[in-house]
Amino acid sequence: MMNVIDAIQTRRSIHDFKNELVDEAVLQEIFQIASWAPNHRLKEPWNVVVYQNEGAQHYVDLVIESYLRQGFAKGYSAEKADKMMNGIKQFLIQIPHHALIYLERDSDLHKFEEDYSAVCAFIQNAQLAAWEKGVGGLWTTSPYIHDTEFIKGIGLDPASHKVAGVIQLGYPARIPEPKARRKVQLTFQNESFGSNSK
Repeated sequence: MMNVIDAIQTRRSIHDFKNELVDEAVLQEIFQIASWAPNHRLKEPWNVVVYQNEGAQHYVDLVIESYLRQGFAKGYSAEKADKMMNGIKQFLIQIPHHALIYLERDSDLHKFEEDYSAVCAFIQNAQLAAWEKGVGGLWTTSPYIHDTEFIKGIGLDPASHKVAGVIQLGYPARIPEPKARRKVQLTFQNESFGSNSK
């Protein structure tokens, strides 16, 4: 079994997936493990909808509609725009699972930010749990997750819900080479501060 440091350091963002569905029981286990993410007052604010098979077709149609609304094809001829959008659609359709993660908007900004932070931790936990099981993922935050019409299209209320992101999931067809990470510079504060006294 992979240890946590190995999972963190070897996990890769996957862009190419095998044409194979992950068993639903495995996906359930991945997100159940992810639920051990830290969250204030144990609110467990995350919600997950997994689009696959025909459900993915509908989801991708909503994504394409959102791209068009936001002007992604602006400036192109109708023929070229159609070709570009069909290319995006075919790319998205071949991804086995699209796990959309959302949370309810708390009217208290402080609590909402706590909830959003917890959901982000949940998403990373899910990616690490998936990796340990041989399942690859790509955490995406494309502009459509902020599009009110897209949010309505998936049955949510933009005033009440925030989409934190979508994890594209499946068995990797290709695993990218690792990219170097910069050294984290730590500042250690050992003395009192805020005073100019000599």
